[in-house]
Amino acid sequence: MQIPVRKMSGSKRIALVAHDNKKIELIEWAVYNKTALSKHKLFGTGTTGGLVEAALGQSVSKFLSGPLGGDQQIGARIAEGKIDVLIFFWDPMEALPHDPDIKALLRLAVTWNIPFACDRATADFLLTSPLMFSDYDIIVPDYTQYAKRLDKPDQSIHSDLSPKQ
Repeated sequence: MQIPVRKMSGSKRIALVAHDNKKIELIEWAVYNKTALSKHKLFGTGTTGGLVEAALGQSVSKFLSGPLGGDQQIGARIAEGKIDVLIFFWDPMEALPHDPDIKALLRLAVTWNIPFACDRATADFLLTSPLMFSDYDIIVPDYTQYAKRLDKPDQSIHSDLSPKQ
């Protein structure tokens, strides 16, 4: 059986996301890692992407603000294989109205087996890995059986919903 893989090039496509209380920390981290980040293509949610772009003087492809759909836009790119790495500095002390979007984004990173960091220490370890600057074959989970299950729902469920004679 052949294991499905997706090739990541040495130049990664990195999504940068930060909650309001973590934006300064992400900007400081990005500036500290400016040289390393310059070797990659950067993406970001609205405000965060603009702040990173200004701080680094490097182009950042920007999506909508996170609560307005930017988290979901990045999640879609992860599912499409168009984002290789997620750096998401989230605030564990703040209740957020778009919390389901955040959880969905993190779930997609795990679902599609991409590296992600949610704090500065993990982002440091990730960005300093030699794998960040070389080609890498990422193992893509095989969801064929899961997709087939969804294409053919259990008939017993539908028999309960059919009109009674």
